[in-house]
Amino acid sequence: MKIKLLSILAGVGLALSSAQPALAQAQPVKFALCLDISKVYASVMPQVAQATRDYAQILNAKGGIEGHPIEIMVQDHGNEPQRGIECYEKMKGEGAITIDFMSTPVSRAVLPRAMNDGFVMMQSFVGRGDAIDGDVFKWIFPIGPTLWGQTANIIHYIKTKSNNNLKGVKIALVYMDNPSGAEPMPVLKALAAREGFELGLFPYALPGNDQTSAWTQVRRFNPDWVVYLGIAGMHLAASREMKRNGISMDKYITYPYINEANIADIGTETAKGLKRSINVASGQDHPLIQQIIKDLYDKGKGNGDRKHLNDSYYNLGLGNYSSVFEAARLAIKQYGWPLTPDKMRRGLESLRNFEGGGLIAPVTVTAKDHGGGGKSRIEMWDGAKWVSQTDWFLAYGDVVQEEVKKGSAEFAKNKQ
Repeated sequence: MKIKLLSILAGVGLALSSAQPALAQAQPVKFALCLDISKVYASVMPQVAQATRDYAQILNAKGGIEGHPIEIMVQDHGNEPQRGIECYEKMKGEGAITIDFMSTPVSRAVLPRAMNDGFVMMQSFVGRGDAIDGDVFKWIFPIGPTLWGQTANIIHYIKTKSNNNLKGVKIALVYMDNPSGAEPMPVLKALAAREGFELGLFPYALPGNDQTSAWTQVRRFNPDWVVYLGIAGMHLAASREMKRNGISMDKYITYPYINEANIADIGTETAKGLKRSINVASGQDHPLIQQIIKDLYDKGKGNGDRKHLNDSYYNLGLGNYSSVFEAARLAIKQYGWPLTPDKMRRGLESLRNFEGGGLIAPVTVTAKDHGGGGKSRIEMWDGAKWVSQTDWFLAYGDVVQEEVKKGSAEFAKNKQ
């Protein structure tokens, strides 16, 4: 069922009248963002942090979370696992109730510690695809579609555009040559075996400025579709190589890691036909963003550059933390203060069909399913804006779940 934004905000906070004096006396709910804001993801993570802080400021003006102010703690880890571990220990010591890294190598490095400590780690869009298995990964929450889930949904979309028959269809995966880039492979290979499409794998070396060799091989493969895994400026390098190799943009479908600035770099007309998988609303029309503009940026009170409000990564930050803030509210309401890691975990496992008033694909999180369902949709750049090509959907759930159980069983056996 559709949840109205105003009812969410009212539920998360208290009435405006006389909220601030009481809020100032209450203990805060602390959320930690250990992000790469200086290196590989420096064009992405500042927007995520900005959005989270803006959202917290809006809710604090309404009484916080069940009368407790929200505090967002941000620190750079430079996409380096050791720095991520150091940030984890620091934030845990400072009273954070959840921690988020938005980095696959850092998330993988810290995960065993969080599991051992009984500490809630958020892992949306990054990290282990098998971490949705709540029976094994009790403290890890990859809410939203993992790379595995998105990969399955992308292949389903391609199937719908291929007369519902993938036999003989050529699909290329062009990906960063690192563990993050290789993440879709288990599901892709399983789906290739089931559906009979020909899969070509084409890695490119980081930092991704030179993708010439990979795209030369892609041209020889002559794919019907290109599934691309990269981020930020890597898309520009890919678009140049596609043009050089005569590969049409309407064959290109990517993951959520592309924003309006990347489109502008490619060229708004050149990018026409490019598609992406996403689980958060695009643009500035959502009521929450409109409220942020009115209450914060029009009054000079925002937490970053106003231009980032029209940025997909900003919306991603809002979407990720809409569910986290709601889970904290549920935890405090159901189990009382103080908010402990165990209460927060149970709050997250209490989310039911939550969509933030249309901000994100609906998620239902349980003790067994920490992903929330894995729905996403496909959008296309039409030359001026993102246009939805599908509703929210989930595909090949059985294939994804089989891979999840394989991976989680191996983790449970080896504890790594």
